Amino acid sequence: MKCVNPLLLAGMLATAAAGANELNQVMDKSAAINESAAKSQTKIDGIADSMQSRLQKFKTLNKEIDGLAVYNAQLDKQIKNQLDEMAAINASMDRVSVIERQITPLMLRMITGLEQFVNLDVPFLPEERKNRIEQLTDLMDRADITSSEKFRRVLEAYQVEVDYGRTIEAYTSLLPVDGQEREVDFLRIGRLELLYVTKDGKKAGYWNKDSRKFESLPETNISQINKGIRIARKQLAPDMLTLPVQAAE
Repeated sequence: MKCVNPLLLAGMLATAAAGANELNQVMDKSAAINESAAKSQTKIDGIADSMQSRLQKFKTLNKEIDGLAVYNAQLDKQIKNQLDEMAAINASMDRVSVIERQITPLMLRMITGLEQFVNLDVPFLPEERKNRIEQLTDLMDRADITSSEKFRRVLEAYQVEVDYGRTIEAYTSLLPVDGQEREVDFLRIGRLELLYVTKDGKKAGYWNKDSRKFESLPETNISQINKGIRIARKQLAPDMLTLPVQAAE
């Protein structure tokens, strides 16, 4: 059996220990490098994720900017249209002021003309028609009613007068008959005839357009006048009437 030199063995052991130590250091450094690399990779991944997120936000913002550009362009068109409309309204208001200054004298002339027409017309419903004209005259002095409403009322009064010419109507009123005021039933046939019969059915008459006064009619006309009154009041069906008619001029 060979004997190993103790010094050689100690050297070999020392060398082995040194090698192991260096190996451990290398492994430790390798582990540190791996750990550092892992941390770096994590940072890189984080930066990449951050960049991706920022890129996505950038794209989103670009889309919003594009949308806002379209929206602003539309708003510009709307604002321009509104400005044009405001200019048109202002011009219309100026024209309305001119028209209003012109329409008031026109309405006054129309009311005067209507009053003259009623005074010259067949004298049916005298109080009602007179009151309507007085109301129009009072209406013209009121500041709380617009010119358009005043004009509507004037036209409405004209329309009422027009309708009188194509309708038949019966109403009761007072009339001087033979020097005595009596209650009579009137029968108006358009503007063609205005007839009356007393309540006792004994007297009848008509409005003479030439003499402009009421004149008597023979008793033979009374039954037909009464029939016409009942037709006007819808108490009888429409039927032929035999009544005196003044010849047209």
